[in-house]
Amino acid sequence: MNNRDWQMKIAVLDIDGAVMKAGLFKDGSLTNISRYDTRDSRDGERIMEKAKEILHSLGEVDGIGISTAGQVDSEKGVIRYANLNIPGYTGMDVAGRLEKEFHVPVAVENDVNAAALGEAYYGAGIGFNDFICVTYDTGVGGAFVLEGDIYRGSSFSAGEVGAMIVHPEERQASRDMYSGCYEKYASLTALLNGVAKVDGTLTDMEKIFSALHRPEIKEAVEHWVEETVRGLASLIHIFNPSCVILGGGAMENEYVFERVKKRVLKEIMESYRHVMITQEALGDKAGLFGAAYLALKKLI
Repeated sequence: MNNRDWQMKIAVLDIDGAVMKAGLFKDGSLTNISRYDTRDSRDGERIMEKAKEILHSLGEVDGIGISTAGQVDSEKGVIRYANLNIPGYTGMDVAGRLEKEFHVPVAVENDVNAAALGEAYYGAGIGFNDFICVTYDTGVGGAFVLEGDIYRGSSFSAGEVGAMIVHPEERQASRDMYSGCYEKYASLTALLNGVAKVDGTLTDMEKIFSALHRPEIKEAVEHWVEETVRGLASLIHIFNPSCVILGGGAMENEYVFERVKKRVLKEIMESYRHVMITQEALGDKAGLFGAAYLALKKLI
């Protein structure tokens, strides 16, 4: 990118079912970052109206980048599939609607893919051509960066790390497509549920880690660590990456991250132990950076 490209102003949004983040990207930096509670706007139409309102408030821009929940056809900017966290979002032509409204190019990408690209070009992935990014929040998300770009699969759906079957004895696909899958055992939700069975008053990460001196709480956390390591070791053996970036609410805690890292290195073959395992550098802004990168690509 040349100096002119860096001068372009990009409006960026990160959309999920509860919070929408927004900002302006210029000269490699994000400014005007704000967060909006969208729990009362949790359907596709209302989300789009809220997105337009926020984007108008950011003023005149050269392009728009959208990081969003759901499976995304990133060539057309259309939501291929979204779960009930955002009803009516499946099939939404996000790029088409916003281009009609603002008359600038619009890039749309799945939120985990966008976060991985943000880390690739502005964060922990700098210097690595190939890496895996896995996030541990309400669910488990994944993205594979190969040759500096996202591997999207044949239908833009690659990276469903949470759907890896790790407990086949629990599998009942006709009842629940995620039964027996990694997401059920390694997400932040799984960690909170596991601790709640021991002490229902420990309802968030801060409370859990202030109680780690209690053997029964530490045991519950360690059980979650083992489940998390099982999936990561499998991914490393399959992809042989030079780097694995771990993110999401569960990995923000240093104790959890270090325990997972230590256990993974013990569980993988010696020939794979050169892999660098690191925390995400951009936190919850990674998707905004990735969306900005994709919007710039449309402009140059």
